[in-house]
Amino acid sequence: MRLLSIQITLLCGLSLMLVSAAQAQPGGGPGGRPPAMVEVAEVVETSLAPVTWVSGTVVSRSDARLSAEQEGRLLEVLEVGSEVAAGDMLARIDDLSLQLRVAELEAEVVRTEARLNFLQSEYQRQQELSEKQLTSATLLEQTRSEQRVAASELKVAQSRLDQARDDLSRTVLRAPFDGVVVERLVQLGERVSQGTVVIRLKDPNNLEVVARPPLSFMSYVKTGQYLQVDSTRSQGSWPVRTLVSLGNEATHVFELRLDVDAEQFASGETLRVAVPIADSQQVVAVPRDALVLRSDGAAVFVVDADQTVRRISVTTGVGDQYYIGVRGELTPGDKVITRGNERLQPGQTVQIATV
Repeated sequence: MRLLSIQITLLCGLSLMLVSAAQAQPGGGPGGRPPAMVEVAEVVETSLAPVTWVSGTVVSRSDARLSAEQEGRLLEVLEVGSEVAAGDMLARIDDLSLQLRVAELEAEVVRTEARLNFLQSEYQRQQELSEKQLTSATLLEQTRSEQRVAASELKVAQSRLDQARDDLSRTVLRAPFDGVVVERLVQLGERVSQGTVVIRLKDPNNLEVVARPPLSFMSYVKTGQYLQVDSTRSQGSWPVRTLVSLGNEATHVFELRLDVDAEQFASGETLRVAVPIADSQQVVAVPRDALVLRSDGAAVFVVDADQTVRRISVTTGVGDQYYIGVRGELTPGDKVITRGNERLQPGQTVQIATV
């Protein structure tokens, strides 16, 4: 009996402790249940348009296949993956014959300059003698003519020298922009001719998205307009840089190009672009995560000032990747629950999480 009395006393004490603990819980609801933790967003009034998703590709705005400008054997060529700055060497062709040609023409220029200097001095001397009537006018005129011919020959020689030096400089293939060597089409030691493609250079930091939607949607897209982009690496909105109509009897499409951030995309990446297919509409919209879909229709939960929730039935309309237009008893600025709304009941108390 004594043991039974002790057990009863312990059970009573434990029950009192549980009751006290339940009553001590802050914000306790019926049965001592704490408020549900939720995240919220505001109802907004915005402009939305129905969209269709089309495939797009990330490309570099600077992607060049660089060719040899002189004939000869390759002495140097960079490896694939080499990073270069504008003006750096990409490949070098054997230039011995051009160096010899430049040396020959430099000697020709020196010879022609010497002859011109002599004729200039000779013309001055004969001019002084002519003033004293010690030489004929015919000889003076002949010297003057030879001087002009020598000056012309010097210009020709100098021009040929400049051309040879330009040819010599073109034996080195240089990068026209900062980039990375992504392809090498000729190997070290091979002989190339003018126009032979040697290297493909791409700038990975200057990217854009190219998409080709149906031509019928072109009137709904404007330069500078932000379109949604969805890829495995990034989601966001980016501005339209340019629009080009490519429509013909075979392909009824137009091309749009979007400026994007190279840190969020990679050249060659495939993604999707949301293209408007109708005019924009001014609507009241909520985040897509705020919708609760049940057997009796779509609804959202609104948080009132006393931290209790109301369930409001809505009808959905046009939307984009993040927001969807709704019709119901909602006002811009209302707080709707976007996370934690799956098991809520009307009148339930909630606590808003700070994000």
